[in-house]
Amino acid sequence: MGAKQTATAAPAEITAEAPARLSKVSAAAVARACGVSPATVSYVMNGRPGVSAETRRHVVKIANELGFRPAGHGSLPDPLLTRVVGLILPNIVNQMYTGWAQHVITATAAEGFEVFVATTQDDPESLAQIASTLAARNVDGVIIAAALREDSRALRTLRQKRIPYVYLSRRSEHSPGDFVGIDDDAAASALMSHILGHGYTEIATVIGPRFSTASLAREQAFVRTAAAAGITIAGDRKISTRLNSDGGLVAAEKLLSSTVPPRAIVCGSDEIAIGVMEHALSLGLRIPEDLAVAAGDGLPHSRSRLIGMTTIVQPVKKMAELAFDLLLDQITTPRSTYAHEVCGHRLHLGTSCGCQPDPPAT
Repeated sequence: MGAKQTATAAPAEITAEAPARLSKVSAAAVARACGVSPATVSYVMNGRPGVSAETRRHVVKIANELGFRPAGHGSLPDPLLTRVVGLILPNIVNQMYTGWAQHVITATAAEGFEVFVATTQDDPESLAQIASTLAARNVDGVIIAAALREDSRALRTLRQKRIPYVYLSRRSEHSPGDFVGIDDDAAASALMSHILGHGYTEIATVIGPRFSTASLAREQAFVRTAAAAGITIAGDRKISTRLNSDGGLVAAEKLLSSTVPPRAIVCGSDEIAIGVMEHALSLGLRIPEDLAVAAGDGLPHSRSRLIGMTTIVQPVKKMAELAFDLLLDQITTPRSTYAHEVCGHRLHLGTSCGCQPDPPAT
């Protein structure tokens, strides 16, 4: 899915004499200089798919150096675009992220773009390095699902290169930008309210890293909603962990080894919740009879009858498509304003919280 590295030249400077010079350069001349067919040059200049990212950038570089512009190019996709966008994810273990990646790739392909996918493992140094790499490869824009709440180094790099970006699910508090996500506060509050409705009082929460604005907002809403019902969630029952099942397993080991283990664990992510459930089952505990679990992503496998997770469902496909729509809008029409798209969510009731299963379909 990644693009091969190659040098990218800046667009040729346009002068008063440029039209006469540009008109003398033919597509065939560009093709000969690039070592490709005239058809390949035509594909690149018309923004059509079917050409590798490396070849596309090479053709654009040579065309810029020769001063070539196709006739009537003003009505066609910008030939100076590399037609490659970056997608930065925390990891590709969490099915939420792989779902976003797949839908972003589908949406970009429909517009003749390719995607360079990179993962940070939620490491700020990796995020900064990836941003530098994407800027060096002159991508047309970046979708960031791995933004760090208080670290905007990567975003400064993109801004300096005038590369537009869109936040997906989480964002930096210090760098404004287009955003696509759900109302994490409302979603987490609804999930905790449902758990409280079962009468549980010994409750713990497990979220992703607090440097994620989404994870932090969910934890704060969990705790606030419980407090409003007279339930205090102690500090040792509020755990931040990695956003995968291993993170959930580590959290569950700590919580369930306590002398007074929680009766319910509310998680900020399905993958975390699955790790919690796996550890509980390894101890011989029953779900939900001994431990109730709920989560906040709504992934298809979590909602299956096999797992039966009670979870907040996020519109994964819609979020990915909106993120690319906003990015494409910035690429084609640069603007100084920012758009925020808050997508709807819904509570899916499974059996993991103690609800009765739905009757089998007839």
